[in-house]
Amino acid sequence: MTRERRGLIIVYTGDGKGKTTAALGLALRAVGAGLRVWMLQFIKGDWKPGELKGAQLLAPNFSMVQLGIGFVTYKPKRPFEEHVEAANKAWEQAKAEMASGRQDILILDEINNAFRFNLLTAAEVVEVLRTKPEALHVVLTGRGAPPEIIALADLVTEMKAVKHPYDQGIPAQRGIDF
Repeated sequence: MTRERRGLIIVYTGDGKGKTTAALGLALRAVGAGLRVWMLQFIKGDWKPGELKGAQLLAPNFSMVQLGIGFVTYKPKRPFEEHVEAANKAWEQAKAEMASGRQDILILDEINNAFRFNLLTAAEVVEVLRTKPEALHVVLTGRGAPPEIIALADLVTEMKAVKHPYDQGIPAQRGIDF
């Protein structure tokens, strides 16, 4: 086996915690290896999670942008159509960044949820991923990765919920959950 660079398609999915966290860990490792990483958050955007501040500490090799407008189905604050518009805007920006050649890794955080909530179609994303630059790694996170995304991926990890503090009435913890 040679060490030639081949861009992988990586999926972190499942009902357990840790999908975004796994992508952030990968980003940390990549920045340490001198790679450039850009993370686009599709759903998140209504609050400012700790990773936004952490990303600033890893600049200029790691950058993150939130283009989502918050929860789509759980107590949504905006009409569904605005979520569709935000997801499509995020996808346009992701495609532009994918084609730019500026990044080594592109993380599409919560994009699987955008498929689940019918904000985007997996078919269009698969079509674009098939023609991505050969050396670009693309990471897709979120629950419910559709079968066509799983089939295309080189690596799929499913996070399985075994035990969670929420089940014990413990609220989300800053620095752990957000």
